[in-house]
Amino acid sequence: MKKDIITLAIETSCDETAAAVLKNGRHVLSNIISSQIEIHKKFGGVVPEVASRKHIENINLIIQNALDDAGIALDNVDNIGVTYGPGLVGALLVGISAAKALAFGKDIPLVPVNHIEGHIYANFIEYPELEPPFVCLVVSGGHTHLVYMKDYGDYELLGRTRDDAAGEAFDKIARALGLGYPGGPLIDKLAVIGNKNAVDFPRAYLEEGSYDFSFSGLKSAVLNYLNSSKQKGEDISIEDVAASFQQSVIEVLTEKAIRAAKQMNSNTIVVAGGVAANQGLRDMLTERGKKEGLDIRFPSRILCTDNAAMIGCSAYYNFINGNMAGLDLNAEPNLKLEDRIKQSL
Repeated sequence: MKKDIITLAIETSCDETAAAVLKNGRHVLSNIISSQIEIHKKFGGVVPEVASRKHIENINLIIQNALDDAGIALDNVDNIGVTYGPGLVGALLVGISAAKALAFGKDIPLVPVNHIEGHIYANFIEYPELEPPFVCLVVSGGHTHLVYMKDYGDYELLGRTRDDAAGEAFDKIARALGLGYPGGPLIDKLAVIGNKNAVDFPRAYLEEGSYDFSFSGLKSAVLNYLNSSKQKGEDISIEDVAASFQQSVIEVLTEKAIRAAKQMNSNTIVVAGGVAANQGLRDMLTERGKKEGLDIRFPSRILCTDNAAMIGCSAYYNFINGNMAGLDLNAEPNLKLEDRIKQSL
């Protein structure tokens, strides 16, 4: 009988210290996440140096907790997957250093994982029957991509943001509205009670046929509206602004994802990343998908945020395909999905 493959995964790309243990890539035995949200709230966003220091404090305990929860000894781990980019360089180095130390000390293969690819693979955990090909919309605080996944490790990048990522725009507008951090969930909550048609904010579809995104113009339009209203002494309904802003973002995301699926003759769209937890986006894309006869998949919210389970899933497929790293593995804070594509050729 074929031996089960056990993966220990480590994720420290931003402000979550996370470790997970998986069996055969899709069966999660443990998924431990230590969030720093409460620490960074007072700063209005993630402070890289603070994030790195907290990772150093937490990393060994989180890894041990993941192994204990899974009931797996380190000696029984077949490979160690770790995020090496993109992300905050100091934060990434903490996870990579821990992974390399364990890999060296126990002579366990080290597997490098692209964080963006990890988000896509979260859907394989949520839906064990899911198989490529499909179109994937990756929307998070740092990334907005439209990708056609042909096979494991084989992608066609259809489009990406040219400026602000969708999640970044949410955080900036939330800050302007005085809502706090993280902005996405706060705006999503207000949008439910606001009027999405109250303010006609722009939709940046860009040139005809483009699958790229741009949210900087929308961000500027919202800021200009707020400043103009204040100068005129007009009352501002933050619920209406939040709803109108969110509507502009999710309409563009939905329209481009649907159009991409049609062009690629794909019956399935999967969504990944932190903004995949946005209820407005879930409702709109699901509704549009039903009208178009498309299968729309979202991970559970715990798999939308940065987590190590998704890294472990990606690591498993890298491992069985022989894509491993040496102990010279380094952090690549600006790593692109294309860099992972090149590795797979």
